Amino acid sequence: MAKKKADRMVVTLQSTESTHRYTTEKNRKNDPGRLELRKYDPTLKRHVLYRETK
Repeated sequence: MAKKKADRMVVTLQSTESTHRYTTEKNRKNDPGRLELRKYDPTLKRHVLYRETK
């Protein structure tokens, strides 16, 4: 029997220093809070902090 995908949701990550955005998935059970990741920002050409938006 296949597992349901209801626990996974698509989230948008917004750069803290520019207008660039990434989309990714997260598991609601494992990460109930907002995600914060350091990812590459191609507009600034360096790694910056990305935060989950609504």
